[in-house]
Amino acid sequence: MEKVVNNSTVTSSNNTQASLSRSNSRTSSNSELEKELIELEISDEGAGNAKAAAKEILPTKKRISSSRTPTRKAKRVRFYRNGDRFYQGIVIPVSNDRYRSFESLAEDLTRLLEDIVKVPGAVRNIFTLDGKKVVSLDDLEDGKSYVCSCNAENFKKMDYSSQPSIKNNNRLSSENKIHRLLLNKRNSPTYEHVLTAITQCVNLDTGCVRKVFTLGGSPVLTLADFFSHEDVFFAYGNERVGNDDFDLELEESKTIRQTRKTLRNGVAKGGPKPKMPVKSHNETYVCLEEDYANTKSESLPIEIQNRYTVGPIIGDGNFAVVLKIKEKNTGQEFALKIIDRSKCQGKEHYIDAEIRVMKKLNHPHIMALYMDIDTPKNTYLVLELVEGGDLFDAITQVTRFSEDQSRIMIKHLASAMAYLHSLGIVHRDIKPENLLVKLDGNGMVTELKLGDFGLACEVTEPLLAVCGTPTYVAPEILMETGYGLKIDVWAAGIILYILLCGFPPFVSPDNQQEPLFDAILSGIYDFPEPYWNDIGEGVRDLIANMLQSDPDLRFSSEDILDHYWVLGIDETNR
Repeated sequence: MEKVVNNSTVTSSNNTQASLSRSNSRTSSNSELEKELIELEISDEGAGNAKAAAKEILPTKKRISSSRTPTRKAKRVRFYRNGDRFYQGIVIPVSNDRYRSFESLAEDLTRLLEDIVKVPGAVRNIFTLDGKKVVSLDDLEDGKSYVCSCNAENFKKMDYSSQPSIKNNNRLSSENKIHRLLLNKRNSPTYEHVLTAITQCVNLDTGCVRKVFTLGGSPVLTLADFFSHEDVFFAYGNERVGNDDFDLELEESKTIRQTRKTLRNGVAKGGPKPKMPVKSHNETYVCLEEDYANTKSESLPIEIQNRYTVGPIIGDGNFAVVLKIKEKNTGQEFALKIIDRSKCQGKEHYIDAEIRVMKKLNHPHIMALYMDIDTPKNTYLVLELVEGGDLFDAITQVTRFSEDQSRIMIKHLASAMAYLHSLGIVHRDIKPENLLVKLDGNGMVTELKLGDFGLACEVTEPLLAVCGTPTYVAPEILMETGYGLKIDVWAAGIILYILLCGFPPFVSPDNQQEPLFDAILSGIYDFPEPYWNDIGEGVRDLIANMLQSDPDLRFSSEDILDHYWVLGIDETNR
């Protein structure tokens, strides 16, 4: 359920997705700035209009006496944060009466920016948009934009001018905006945390969010108020609140209604039922099965010969094959993965990464590595054997699973992801082919395990390498702007969707990549009839949160585990 907040929008579900909606920035960031704006010197021709505007902004302030001598005219200047392409800047009045020196302006900018964006230190330098250093207050021009640099930062050239332009008048903009923000019990443990999160999301010109109201105008004073039946909120800084602030305009109402739907309503699907993508081999490693068809114990390393007997081939991938082996002393069966190093030249680092990552892992829903042996020709991995085969084959046989079966699988997958992510490791290739399932005597899935860590890596900074399998790739990978752990959550959301209806949410004719990528980047999908007619709202809500195009709004793996549908809680009893 989406929640909208002033100058932004907040969403909420009991694991709660929250979205903030509009902001009414009709006044300045603090009383001192309000005073400055009111006292700006104005020409005789425009004096009446300017005073009227000031009166509209601050209706409770007394009219300025006509006998009062106005102060020296202040210049309205917008300041951007160096290198921040998302920050829209802050507009402040600059005059010699307000700032006696360049240093006092820098101190004020530091304070204002710290309230809105993350800054690495104090503002030390100011540049023009073309990188020329500003050395005095007199260099600043009315209505122009500049860039603030902290400490010893060099000027970062980018298209700052694409940000909203400055209107050279005394009335602040009353344009309303809608934002969406994910709130849940993990990232929002207190009311103050929520206000901080909203502040960072909406970037009010007035600084920090101080007050939040419901659509009906009631103040939001506790954390619980964000997770009630209300789904639209308004956020304010220090500005005054008017009774008419809570009247939504037509376009705002339409946007909020569309947001509330969150693609939950079924839509009749025209044409044939979409198909599953063609099963892919693991993209990390390839080999031909016949290369190993006659593998004998004598050809294996002595450590394996002494401990195991060799069985049949049970799988193959790129530059690798998997055999079934049995421990001689216990009779327990394992999987032996043999990687031909000569056939994967230039990709040896994937092998090393897989081994390095798997040695760190110990989790019931992650395939275990028991032994690794490196020889000049091959690398041998003794792995846990999962008898049921991979999930892709299971989907092919069953077509679609019940909600109960899907719940078991997504719970096990989310548990494995949460463990990986707690170690700072991203899998990067979560797909049905890399998920192994155990079945009971009736063919029902009882357990799911995550395997194949050839693309896994530790995340210490945003990753840029484009990798993964097209159907399951997250939009931020395609945009090449940097990605992190939550690409795994996107892939898991695609898989959950497939489990329930038998086809992915994003498809393209003849499995062509470019149209598929365009569909993924659009983020638009639905739950088409008749395939989703008997599927509940709870799992649809979970999918909607997992397939958020914005990683900041997307669920984490822990959020999946906390969702009421995964916990088996009926929506009516939440």
